[in-house]
Amino acid sequence: MPTDLPPGHFFLPGPTEVHPDVLSAQTRPMIGHRGRAIQELLATLQVGLKKVFLTEQPVIVSTSSATGLMEAAVRNGVAGRKVLSLVNGAFSSRFSEIAMACGHETEVWAVDWGGFHDPANLDRRLAGGGFDAVTVTHSETSTGALQDLEAIAAVVRSHEGVMLLVDSVTGVAGAEVRTDDWGLDFVLTGSQKALALPPGLSFAVASSAMVDRSAQATHKGYYFDLLPLLKALEGFQTPSTPAISLLYALEVQLERILEEGVEQRWARHAAMQSATFDWVDVMRADGVDVGVFAPAGHRSPTVTCITLPEGISAPDVVAAMRERGWVIGGGYARLKETTIRIGHMGDHKLDDLSQLLDALGEVLR
Repeated sequence: MPTDLPPGHFFLPGPTEVHPDVLSAQTRPMIGHRGRAIQELLATLQVGLKKVFLTEQPVIVSTSSATGLMEAAVRNGVAGRKVLSLVNGAFSSRFSEIAMACGHETEVWAVDWGGFHDPANLDRRLAGGGFDAVTVTHSETSTGALQDLEAIAAVVRSHEGVMLLVDSVTGVAGAEVRTDDWGLDFVLTGSQKALALPPGLSFAVASSAMVDRSAQATHKGYYFDLLPLLKALEGFQTPSTPAISLLYALEVQLERILEEGVEQRWARHAAMQSATFDWVDVMRADGVDVGVFAPAGHRSPTVTCITLPEGISAPDVVAAMRERGWVIGGGYARLKETTIRIGHMGDHKLDDLSQLLDALGEVLR
């Protein structure tokens, strides 16, 4: 894989391309993680993160992958009853597997990969009672499918005592997420997706109901217990040593994100999504049998999974694009041979995406 790509040529659905100013911020000198300097840094980061998540709650900053906070979600959000896991792809399936690995009885509600869960059916399932929590993947990176998170949240809120645990790894900062307005009990993301940061950090917001649930939960482990994480944040601290260099990068990137505007950032991602769909339509009109894997109306604005014509190997397409100086994603898991994925997220612009799609069209023709 080329390591000297021109800017704007790295379209994996994570990790995403990182702006040079954000990368260079990591070279700042170290500071103590228990002194005034780290408190000032974390206080500044809280202001920006709250605006990204659209919340008044503290935003947890974890030195871990987002998978770690998926584990935190089920460890803290379940107090003895079952988990209902909404599965429509590889990463929503991982959420269910994490719940099982943590010892929780888990009911898996699986739909076809690329599909979505109907809120009315969710309401009927929850009406039977017995659930502590629902897990859902907002933007399914393996398929490009987008769940109707606002509608799902409204259903879960109507069932007292049920927590909604949201993996929005390829959602937050690229797709619309209104944490407080939608009543999300726990929503998490990773640094290396639409936030366009290096890998290594993850972020989450817990509702007051989720904090109460954490106080009741047992066998939470140590590292991902929400109570000490939130207690430390009250003094702008972390329970354990944070990744200071990545926090420097986060500070710079939050400034860049807020300069653009969160809603403007959503709009830019939606415009890139629309351009990708238009390209698919043009290719089909030219006789190239490509398609969008996820159904219309339920497609992520940050990643598009594209089906390929019969007889064309997805790994071959990825390799051909690499030879032309472009990096895209191959299909994931069971879709490895038949689909490709374009991660139009982070700081990418329409002009860069247009050039990529032109090159992809040449490869497929």
